[in-house]
Amino acid sequence: MFPNIDHKELPRALQHIMERGRSTTAQAMPRRSFLKLTGALSLAVGIFPDLAVAQSTDADEAAASLKPTEQPSAFVQIAPNGEVTVTINRLEFGQGVQTALPMILAEELDAEWNLVRSQLGTNDMAYVDPLFGMHLTGGSNTIKNSFTQYRELGARVRAMLLAAAATRWNVDVSTLRTEAGAVLASDGRKLGYGELAEAAMALPVPQKIALKDPKDFRIIGQPTRRLDAQAKSSGQQSFGIDFKLPGQLTAVVARPPVFGAKIASLDDSAARAVKGVKAVLRVPLDRGAEGVAVVADGYWQASQGRDALKVEWDTSAVEKVDSEQQLAQYREMASRPGPRQFDSDMVPLETAPLKLEAEFVFPYLAHAAMEPLNCTVRLADDRAEIWMGSQSAGPDAAAAAAALGLKPEQVVLNVQMSGGGFGRRFSSTYDTVVEACEVAKAAKAAGLNAPIRTLWSREDDMRGGYYRPMHLHRARIGFDGQGNVLAWDHSIVGQSILTGTVFEQFMVKNGIDAATTEGMRNPYPLPMRLTVHHPKANVPVLWWRSVGSTHTAFVMETLLDDIARATGQDPVAYRMRLFGDQHIRHRDALQLAVDKSGYGKTQLSEGRAWGVAVHESFSSVVAYVVEASVADGQPKLHRVTAGVHCNLAVNPLTVEAQVQGAAIMGLSMCLAGSAITLKDGVVEQSNFSDYTVARITDVPKFDIHIVLSAEPPTGMGEPGLPPLAPAFANAIARLTGKPLRQLPFNLA
Repeated sequence: MFPNIDHKELPRALQHIMERGRSTTAQAMPRRSFLKLTGALSLAVGIFPDLAVAQSTDADEAAASLKPTEQPSAFVQIAPNGEVTVTINRLEFGQGVQTALPMILAEELDAEWNLVRSQLGTNDMAYVDPLFGMHLTGGSNTIKNSFTQYRELGARVRAMLLAAAATRWNVDVSTLRTEAGAVLASDGRKLGYGELAEAAMALPVPQKIALKDPKDFRIIGQPTRRLDAQAKSSGQQSFGIDFKLPGQLTAVVARPPVFGAKIASLDDSAARAVKGVKAVLRVPLDRGAEGVAVVADGYWQASQGRDALKVEWDTSAVEKVDSEQQLAQYREMASRPGPRQFDSDMVPLETAPLKLEAEFVFPYLAHAAMEPLNCTVRLADDRAEIWMGSQSAGPDAAAAAAALGLKPEQVVLNVQMSGGGFGRRFSSTYDTVVEACEVAKAAKAAGLNAPIRTLWSREDDMRGGYYRPMHLHRARIGFDGQGNVLAWDHSIVGQSILTGTVFEQFMVKNGIDAATTEGMRNPYPLPMRLTVHHPKANVPVLWWRSVGSTHTAFVMETLLDDIARATGQDPVAYRMRLFGDQHIRHRDALQLAVDKSGYGKTQLSEGRAWGVAVHESFSSVVAYVVEASVADGQPKLHRVTAGVHCNLAVNPLTVEAQVQGAAIMGLSMCLAGSAITLKDGVVEQSNFSDYTVARITDVPKFDIHIVLSAEPPTGMGEPGLPPLAPAFANAIARLTGKPLRQLPFNLA
C-alpha cells in the first residue's frame, strides 16, 4: 500500500527508531530485506512526537528493559484448557495475518495448533509495528516486520512455561522439553500449558532467548487453513459494519457532489418527519467541506431521512474537474521540461536505428472494498471508545482525540475485522474516524446520549474519495537490432499522493513523489531520463494496492515486450538477458512460472497466446505467464501461472490466496468500465453497476508456485497485482499485433 524509501534518507531520530526496533536476530537478515522503509514512519513525528523522542534515546538505556512490543502479556493468553489466544498487532482485512502471525508465535511456543486462536488488538503501544514505532497495516510489511517479533514472543512464553514446570517439579530446567502444548520431563511426567500458564506468566520475562533453527519448523512453512475461514464461509464472521452496542444509533451523511463544497441552504423538515430519525445535524467534513448527518434508529431510517433532505450546495469556491479536460492538460504537461528522477544522456536517441514512441493513460481508480467504510463511536465526559477497521489504530485514535478535544490516552480504538481496504482505511487525513467523531460530538450536543455508528453506503464509498491518481506516461525509446536500449526518454504526469501530507518532507524530493515513480526502470539496466509533473486537482488521491507499481509495471513490462517483438526475440529470453547475474530472484520467479506453465513447450489452442510479465514490489517478485484470447472484440484471460519469490513462505496457502486476490484485482483494471471519471466536478460512477470489478465469470484458472527459500519473509499483500495487467496485455498484443496503451483495455 505504501511506497518504499531508503531509511538512510530519513531524519536521524527516525532511523534510530528503525534500528532499535530490530532484534539481534533481525539484524542478521539480508540487507535487502530491510533496506526500504515505508514513508508512513514519518507519521511518528507528526502524531507521536513524544514517541519519536523517547525511542531516540541512548540504545543502552533501552536494552535494560523490554519494549511493549516484546512483552508476552500483551500478545498471549493461555486458558486453563490449553487454548492459546494470540493478539494481532495489525488489521485483518483479508490478507491472512490473523493466521500467519499466530503460526509464527505458535512455532516457537511449541503450541498445539488445533488449540490456537487469534484476536485483533487496539491502539495500545504494544501493537505498533516493531520497526516503525507506529501502528501500521500497510506496505505489505506485517509478516516481514513482525516475523522475528512474534517468534521471540513465542520463545519467551515457552521459556517461562519451562521455568514454571521446573519449579513445580523441582528439577533443572535443562532436563525439560516442550511439545504440542505441553512440558515434558525426562521421567515421563507431563504438564499442559493450561496447567502452568498462571504461574508462568507471573515470572520475570526473559530478555534473551534462543530461537529455533528453521530446519526444525513444524508449523511455519506448512499450508495451513485460516483461523477465520469457517466463520467467514458460514456468514458468522462479524465485521466493523456489524458491530452493535446497546442503544446504538446509526448515522448516514449527505456529502456534497463536488469535493470541498459547502451547504448553501438546507430544508430538513421532511427528513425529521421520517419515523425513526432522531436528529439532523450539520457537520464539518474532510477537505473543508460541509455535510448533513441524519441520525436514526437504523440504517434504513437514516438513509430514508437523508433522501428526504433538500440541500443546495455552494460549489462556487471549488474546482470542478472534468476528466476529458484533465487528460488534455496532462498531455500538454508531458511535453514540458520538469523535475527529473533519472537523467541519462539522450543524444543516442536521435541516431538509434530503431525507435518506439508510446503514450499510456491510466484513470482514477476506486478502492471498492466489499465492506463500505464505517466507524462506531461511544462518548463519555472524559473519554471515547471507537470500533472500526483501522489500518493505523494509533494515528486514527490521535486524530479522533484532536477532533473530540481529548488527550490521546483518553481514546481507545478497538480494531475490527474488515472486509477489504486496499489502502482506503488509512487516509492521510483520517477522514473516516474524524467524520464519525464529528457526527458523534454533534449528536451528543443535540442531546443524544448514545453510541453512534456512522455508516457509508456503496454510493458514498464510490463517490466520496479517495482514489488511485490518474496518470499519463509518455515514452520515446531508441534501441538497436539486438534490443539494446540506447536511450529511453520518459515522462509521467499525475497527482502526488504525498504532497501536503506529513510524508512530503521525506518522500517528495526535487518536486518528485517517490510513490509515483516506484517501479520505473529497475531491475533493468536502462539509460533513462525520467521527468515527472505533479499537477494539482480537486480530486482526493491516496495509495491503492501496490501504489505506483499499478501503472509503472504496466508501462515497463509492455514496452519491453514491444522491443522484444520488434527485434524478433522471445520475451522471456529477452528479460533473462536484461536481468544478467544481478537479479537472481527475478530470474528464479520467472523461470518457475515458465517451467510450470509449459511456455515454449505446450501448443496452445488456436486463438490463444502467451503473455509474460515480472515485477518486484515490496521486496517480493512475482512473475506471470498467462494464456489469453480475443473473441468478438473482447479480451479473455484463461490461465495464469505464477512464480513467486517472497523468501520464506510462512503459510503457502496465504501466499497463494494473496496472489490470486491481487491478480483478480489487477484483472479488474483491464476490464471495460473500470475507471472513475468526473464531469463538472462530480464523480460519474456510483456502484458496481457502473464501476467494473472482475466477476466470477472473468476469473481464470490459477497455478501458483513459490520459489523455495529459507531467507526471512518479504511482503505478499500487494506484489501479485502489478504484473497481471501487463502480462494480459502482452498476450493480447501478440494476438492482435497492436500494443495496448491504456487501462482499462481498449481494443478498438
